[in-house]
Amino acid sequence: MEIDLNSDVGEGFGPWRMGDDSALMQVISSANIACGYHAGDPVIMDATVRAAGQRGVEIGAHVGFPDLMGFGRRRIDVDPVELAKYVVYQLGALAGIAKAAGQTMTHMSFHGALGNMAAADLALAKPLVRAVVDFDPRLIISVSTGTAIERAADVLGIRVATTFLADRAYDDAGQLVSRKLPGAVIHDAAQVLGRVMQVLQDRSVTSASGKLLPMPVKSILLHGDTAGAVELARSVRTAIESGGGRVVPISRLCA
Repeated sequence: MEIDLNSDVGEGFGPWRMGDDSALMQVISSANIACGYHAGDPVIMDATVRAAGQRGVEIGAHVGFPDLMGFGRRRIDVDPVELAKYVVYQLGALAGIAKAAGQTMTHMSFHGALGNMAAADLALAKPLVRAVVDFDPRLIISVSTGTAIERAADVLGIRVATTFLADRAYDDAGQLVSRKLPGAVIHDAAQVLGRVMQVLQDRSVTSASGKLLPMPVKSILLHGDTAGAVELARSVRTAIESGGGRVVPISRLCA
């Protein structure tokens, strides 16, 4: 069994840092790097790209709303045509920094409120996914299973890496539970690890209400900004490898 282990990184701004990216880079195989809209800036992006390159970690763009104050988690009413340009802008920013550092961007993902909105609305997902295709059809979109983003990618012919968010609760429809609701973010390390093992062994996850949902995924995401993220990531990797599995970069699973 092979699976990608990734995390959202580069989510600081100026002198402010969120999460221990340096330690996470020693555990993960793919990194989703903030592109300056919900977090990040050119200096942090460059440092994160170079750190990933030194560790053999694949580089991806983490694209969100232009909302530094709200960390990209607030819904913003933007025309989809305009929003598609925001996507291209962020992809271009990271691709340029990666190229200057001698690295290549392999994938992308949608962050926060932008990702949640596109996941639930095919009319919004299509122009955003088309923007990715127009920028570089070789990119892989990291996305939760059963979303409008995944359906749009299938229609437009771009690869996806279905991803399980290990520390987020799912509803009965397989969508992420809103962060506004209690229990949406799972902080108990043992519970998170148990969910990961369920996905690896049974390709399923239990929803917040107790319903068993199919969860065939190629990647596991751990949020780098949660307490104990590094220790949890190490535990997940150890569990995968102890069970005979291998942690590999995202492009290896989407060849």
